[in-house]
Amino acid sequence: MYWISKSFHWLNRFKRRGLILLAVLGPGIITMVADNDAGGISTYAQTGAKTGFSLLWAFILLLPMAYYVQEMTVRLGAVTKRGHAEAIFDGFGPFWGWFSIFDLALINWLTLVTEYIGMTQAMQLFGVPAWVTLLGVTALMFGIVMSGQYWTFEKITLFFCLFNLVYIPAALWAMQTGNVHDGWGAVGRGFFAPQMPQGLSRSVLLTLVMANIGTTVTPWQIFFQQSAVVDKGMDIHDIRFGKVDTFFGSLLTCVVAAFIVIATAGVFYYHPAGQMIVESAAETAAKMPDVLPSHHWGDWAKVLFAIGLFDAGLLGALCISLSTSWAVGEVFGWAHSLNKSVREAPWFYAVYLVMLLSAGVVSLVASIQLQNAITVFVQVVAVTLLPAALVFLILLLNDKPLMGEHVNTPWQNFVNWTIVIFVIAVSTIFGVSALFPT
Repeated sequence: MYWISKSFHWLNRFKRRGLILLAVLGPGIITMVADNDAGGISTYAQTGAKTGFSLLWAFILLLPMAYYVQEMTVRLGAVTKRGHAEAIFDGFGPFWGWFSIFDLALINWLTLVTEYIGMTQAMQLFGVPAWVTLLGVTALMFGIVMSGQYWTFEKITLFFCLFNLVYIPAALWAMQTGNVHDGWGAVGRGFFAPQMPQGLSRSVLLTLVMANIGTTVTPWQIFFQQSAVVDKGMDIHDIRFGKVDTFFGSLLTCVVAAFIVIATAGVFYYHPAGQMIVESAAETAAKMPDVLPSHHWGDWAKVLFAIGLFDAGLLGALCISLSTSWAVGEVFGWAHSLNKSVREAPWFYAVYLVMLLSAGVVSLVASIQLQNAITVFVQVVAVTLLPAALVFLILLLNDKPLMGEHVNTPWQNFVNWTIVIFVIAVSTIFGVSALFPT
C-alpha cells in the first residue's frame, strides 16, 4: 500500500508540474521562433548557398548564447514586474534609458521593414500583389492584438510558430537530390570538422557570421520577452518553468535555422552545374523547381519555403512591433498591455499600428536589389548594437537589492560576459575588415 500511495503522490506531483509548465510555456518559444524571422530566413539561405555546411558549427555556439541571454529576461521580468525599458530607466537614469529606447526603436523599425519584404516577396510567388499583402497582413496583425487578452495573442502566435517547422522536410527533400558527396556525413562535418569555403573574401565571410549572430540574438528579443513575462503575469514561482520554455525555444530556433542552411547548401552550393548564389529566401524558393532533379520535389520545396518565409515575417512583425509598443508605453507611462482594450490603451495600439504601416510602405517602394541589401544589413546592425543591450541586462541581473536571490550566479556572469566580449570582438574584426579589405 505504501508504494501504491507513493506512486500516486509522484504521479499527481508530475501532473501538477506538467500543467504548470504548459501554462507558463509561451514567451520563450514565441520569442525564439519569431527570431527566425524573414531576415533570418534570408540570412540562413545565403549562408547555405555561399558556404555550404561550413558554418553549421556556429549554431552549436548560438544555442547557449540565445538561452543564457534570454533566461535573464525571465528572471528580471518575474522579479521586478517591469518591462526592460522601465528597468533601464529606473536603474540607470533617463540618459541611458533614452539611449536604449532610441537603439531599440531604430533597429526594430529597420527589422520590421525586412519582415514586410519577406511577406510580400513570399506572396508574390503565389501571384499576390505586394500592396494586397501589405494591407492584408497589417489588418490581420492589428486584429490579433486587439482582442484585449494576452492569452489570446499567445495562443494564436504559438499556432503560427508551428509553420516554422516546414523547413525540416524541405531540407530532407533537398538532401535527397544526391548532389552532396557523402550526404549527411558532410553535414556532420559541418558541425564538428568544418572546412572554410573557398573563393569567399574575408569581408563576405565575416558579414555572414555577423548576420547569423545578429539574427539569433537581438535587442528586440530582450525587450519583448521581458514584457511578455510581465504581461502574462509570471512571478518568481514560474521562473524555473520559464527557463524550460526559453531553452526549448532556443533549441527549436537553432534546429530550424540549421535545416534552412542544410536545405540551401544541398541544393545551391553543391549543384552539379556549380555553385549557385541566391540573395534572399524568396529567390531561394523561386529557384527550387529549376534546380532540383525532380520537378515534383522542386514545386513542393518552393511552396514550403514560401509558406515558411511568409510565416516568419508575420511572427517577426507581430513581436517586433509589440516590443516597441511595450517599451514606449513603459517610458511615457501610458497603459501598455495586451490585456487592455484599444479604448483603455489608445497610444499603445497607435504606436503598434504606425510601426506596421510605416515599415510596410518603405518595403513597398524599395527595389528588389535594395530589399535584399537591407535584409542582411539589418542583421549586421543588430549585432553591432547588441553589446549595449547585453551590458544593461547583465548589470541589472547583478543588482542584489533588485533581484534578491535571483541575481546572476558566477557561472552565469562568466557565460554572459563571454558572450559580450565575443560579440564585441567579432564586430571589431568585421569593422577592421571593412576598412582594410583583402
